[in-house]
Amino acid sequence: MTASHALVDSLVAALPDAALVIDTRSDAIEAWNGAAAQLLAGATSAPPPESFSALLGPSLPQFVVFIEEVDHRGQSWTRDVGLTAADGRHVPCEIRARPLPDDPGRLLLVLTDLHAFEQRTAKVETAAMHRAGLNEWKRAERFFSELERENQLILNAAGEGIYGVNAEGKTTFVNRAAREMLGWTSEDLLGRNIHALIHHHHLNGDVYPAHECRIYQSFRFEKINRIDDEVFWRKDGKPIRVEYVSTPIYDQGVLAGAVVIFRDITQRKENERKLKEALDEVASLRDKLEQENAYLQEAITSERAHHDIIGTSAAIRQIRARIDLVAQTDATVMITGETGTGKALVATAIHAASARARRAMIHFKCGSVSADDVEAELFGQVRGAFPGSLRDKPGKLELAHGGTLFLDDISELPLETQGRLLQTLQTGTVTRLGDTRAKSLDLQVIAAMTETPEAAVKSGTLREDLLFYLNVFPIACAPLRERREDIPLLASHLLDITCRRLNLKRPTLTERAVQQMMDYPWPGNVRELRNVVERAAIVSGGGKIILELGTPQPGGRDKAMPIRTEAEIDAMIRDNLVACLRETGGKVSGPGGAAAILGVRPTTLYSRIRRYGIEERDWSDPAPAPAAPVR
Repeated sequence: MTASHALVDSLVAALPDAALVIDTRSDAIEAWNGAAAQLLAGATSAPPPESFSALLGPSLPQFVVFIEEVDHRGQSWTRDVGLTAADGRHVPCEIRARPLPDDPGRLLLVLTDLHAFEQRTAKVETAAMHRAGLNEWKRAERFFSELERENQLILNAAGEGIYGVNAEGKTTFVNRAAREMLGWTSEDLLGRNIHALIHHHHLNGDVYPAHECRIYQSFRFEKINRIDDEVFWRKDGKPIRVEYVSTPIYDQGVLAGAVVIFRDITQRKENERKLKEALDEVASLRDKLEQENAYLQEAITSERAHHDIIGTSAAIRQIRARIDLVAQTDATVMITGETGTGKALVATAIHAASARARRAMIHFKCGSVSADDVEAELFGQVRGAFPGSLRDKPGKLELAHGGTLFLDDISELPLETQGRLLQTLQTGTVTRLGDTRAKSLDLQVIAAMTETPEAAVKSGTLREDLLFYLNVFPIACAPLRERREDIPLLASHLLDITCRRLNLKRPTLTERAVQQMMDYPWPGNVRELRNVVERAAIVSGGGKIILELGTPQPGGRDKAMPIRTEAEIDAMIRDNLVACLRETGGKVSGPGGAAAILGVRPTTLYSRIRRYGIEERDWSDPAPAPAAPVR
């Protein structure tokens, strides 16, 4: 060690304040005295660390700026650089520095412990106050009393509720706004467990234990908690919705309790609830309007040829008369008739002539939806009612509110759905799947099916109690073969509509073509007639009409279409179903199934199998091995 270094060491050791010499080029502490060792290492004899930067921690950038100032000015001081002791303590201090005369790269640092400095200052002020005597004590007392009074004025002027609790959960102060919102007086609350008085239960009635309270967690775990929706309970037992901030408070560095600032948001929450209900109602009405518009568009763009009930036969006149009678009422209507006889046209005419014509007629074809989805389509659903229900959706019953609901092929509804439908219609309310709220219904119901009501009940496809409800005003649609005099007028009407729609030149409807149509049995009724006329309009090219019909039997229409009893027709249909099942080995749905061969929906075919009481023994061939069951 050189004489210069020895001199520096002796000077540093002689300084009363903590001091050390550092080499800024090597970051080494060349010397420090006992006071610096005590301050930074906890013992006066402790050796210095290998580098000064180890004491700086995150304050290294501030220290670099500081030594640049020392280099520029020749000396400087700072309180912006904090040091970290060997045991990890943060040591707030004032650092004074100047370079050594013989070597500017070496700095003498003198450290003042700010914590000890503040304690000395406080002792000096206390001693001065003692020396000042009783008058100074009274002045200080007046000062603090005035300060407390001003604080109380500020607290009571605040619009938010404010109260404090100590570490035991006892109330220490309550401002005016808190007392007014809660209905409790200061005497009711001060010194008492405030959680047990105002925060004891959740809004749903569940007990709110104190150890779960976020306010208590503030002074138990020193956490600031911001809660945007809880309840406080008033003295009269009524809840108020509140949002609050709970902040821990300290006394001389010791956790003493918490202060709570809260706001009554009951009215805001009520407004939010009303707004949400209003928005939900708007969304529901929007969905309903969209659904109604979809039905209206479908009705407008439908390819259905009939825009009126055409014909002069006694059967048509009777249908028109019954439409005029029932359209003036809200009576339930049951329309029966073979496929293609115009049941939907009759339903539309009833609706159009009724007082409900300003609303859409909702048409629901009962056999067009799978058994799993039919209830959601009919009664509606709420989001999450079942897997895949991603949004609220009104059902056909709800869409028809104020208007008319047309239930086509009513006997193809599953029996359990028929039971729920009957209850809904009888009570005049509908509840969506997954919901508990019932909505009132005001609608007229028109039902239709191809078989007679008695046959549907007998075959088990229609509940008898539902039939009694629906069959208030029956209307039977006669097949086209029983009103042949309407065929010429119908054919001409359909030809006009088809040519306008397809932008075709109208072909000439000859007498021979009319006779051909009157001789044909029309098993598909008016629907088949429409298809034949449309095909003829396309292939005729504007000349004489060219019909593509089956060849009638010689000798007139009676030989072309022999008359059979209802029992004979049922027997023919049953035999045909049995033959088809025998051909497919009992397979109903899927590729190669009986439904695909017959050109009907599987649900329709299952319904007919039940209706005609067809069992496995009817279609299976006698054989040693058992046949596969109907599937």
